[in-house]
Amino acid sequence: MTNTLTTRAEVVSFDTEPLILVNSKDEAVGEMLKADCHQGDGKLHRAFSLFIFNSSNQLLVHQRADSKPLWGGFWTNSCCSHPRVGETMEEAVARRSQEELGFSTETRFIYKFEYTAHFEDIGTEHELCSVFVGQYDGEPRINSEEIRDYRWVSAAEVDRMLDDEHMATTPWFAMEWRQLKSQGLV
Repeated sequence: MTNTLTTRAEVVSFDTEPLILVNSKDEAVGEMLKADCHQGDGKLHRAFSLFIFNSSNQLLVHQRADSKPLWGGFWTNSCCSHPRVGETMEEAVARRSQEELGFSTETRFIYKFEYTAHFEDIGTEHELCSVFVGQYDGEPRINSEEIRDYRWVSAAEVDRMLDDEHMATTPWFAMEWRQLKSQGLV
């Protein structure tokens, strides 16, 4: 359930920000504007996904803002984005959690994987994505420029969300959730 008292609006993501292009070994091979990275079949770039659990083992999920060019209005994991040039992945995770959710917390790297996902005929995510987990007890102070809604949900509820063909969820959320389950982390 969304608590409107915990909502703020701040633009923190720009199509003109450079993303870090990488090869499959996660070696930087250049930079490209975010908008250009997502055109056509996409260019492989660094990204991260964060899964925040509370002490009741509920996962913080959010519905992406409708204004997002790819998967706007879709439900996804707690936070996902890209490191900026010159920023470590850990710094990026902390920064983006603060920007989107209004808090940062200690996180732990779990694994890294490469994926490609096409969104209609609009664009593509082609990412080498580092997956992190963290814990937070409290309510986020969501950034309405990035997030439309949020919920704390149990693992069983996440499974139902991802199994429901009428529930719009991002493709990376499903891939990452399955891997976290296979590692016994949820």
